[in-house]
Amino acid sequence: MRRRRLARAVFLTLIALLYGFLVAPIVIVVAASLNAGRFLVFPPAGLSLQWYAKLLNSEPFVRSFFFSLRLAALTTIITTIIGTAAALYVVRHARRKDGLRMLLVAPLQLPGIMTSLALLIFYYAIGLGGTTYVGLLIGHVVVCTPYVFLTVVAVLYNFDRSLEEAARSLGAGSITTFRRITLPIIKGGVISGAVFSFITSFDQFPISLLLSGVGTTTLPIQVFDYLRFSFDPTAAAVGTVNILITLAVVLMTERLVGLESLYWGGRQ
Repeated sequence: MRRRRLARAVFLTLIALLYGFLVAPIVIVVAASLNAGRFLVFPPAGLSLQWYAKLLNSEPFVRSFFFSLRLAALTTIITTIIGTAAALYVVRHARRKDGLRMLLVAPLQLPGIMTSLALLIFYYAIGLGGTTYVGLLIGHVVVCTPYVFLTVVAVLYNFDRSLEEAARSLGAGSITTFRRITLPIIKGGVISGAVFSFITSFDQFPISLLLSGVGTTTLPIQVFDYLRFSFDPTAAAVGTVNILITLAVVLMTERLVGLESLYWGGRQ
């Protein structure tokens, strides 16, 4: 009994340390954003909302914030369509599944800066230019599509195709079967992939660092440029806003579909 209690105490301590390690950066950023002092330090020297007011009154930050939102939203729509279609093809029709799967998830296996550098060289080679909106959008789509692909694939591997066969035998066409049977069943994987895609695109730094230009500055790049010349808690305020957006996306997903529906291969 003593050994069992000791083992349980050690286990709970390790779990607490792990959660503390994961939550500590969030707590530090939020606390630093409320600092009443002039510099980005922790612990804060008093509490103040002045840096949030400065953020709201900063035209570059506001402009880059809404640009990142629009870019992430468009990226999410495109990657959800491409990733879902690719997952359906690989799982159900492709002969060389492993090769296609490795190709589609390759952006996750390479450093982001290498992917952006390769895209930059490719854009100049085909005459597209390296700092256009289209080039930046393509870069975000490339690195975000694997998230949708992997989540939808996970659902499809546990999909009961007899439901589709029953619908087809009753006279439903392929489009109707997909809309009424397939999509409602795999929506958990589609939605979770879309959430990952949005968050990844909104916070994407390596791709935006090399591919953004005048008028296409994303929020992470704006923060990076700001910290090169200023070191006040405005950057922490931006980080807190990013945390709140991520939390809002998760809560909205829970409100609309319920997080339990996002379990891959769970109860359908």
